[in-house]
Amino acid sequence: MQWIWDSVKHVYAFMAILPIVPFVLVYFGSAAITGDRKRAFRTAMDVTTALLIGCVAVLFNVIFNSGFGLYGIMLVLLLGGGLLGNLQYRLKGNISMRRIMRAIWRLGFFLMSFCYVILMLIGIGKSLFSA
Repeated sequence: MQWIWDSVKHVYAFMAILPIVPFVLVYFGSAAITGDRKRAFRTAMDVTTALLIGCVAVLFNVIFNSGFGLYGIMLVLLLGGGLLGNLQYRLKGNISMRRIMRAIWRLGFFLMSFCYVILMLIGIGKSLFSA
């Protein structure tokens, strides 16, 4: 049973290190099955967001020698959801949790992608130039 868990951890680690690989695989796989490129792109974004959250959290923890990475990401996502919920309530008078969750998850993709690139560059620079 332990080897199954180890295998899952290794596959997740590989996919999280290079998030473009699962994005491309899911995009082309979904596009081939459904024939809808827009839906395939959204599905690839959704899958990759989960990988990016884990990777950015670990990068943050390693670079800044902290344990706050995942908690910080969850805090930002929850605050964003609260702000979007407030905005939606003020504009429409009701709240659609499904739309808020989907919007936060998709915005999280772009935020996590940006953070991934920045933290990866910082991490590479730190490992190259530290004595």
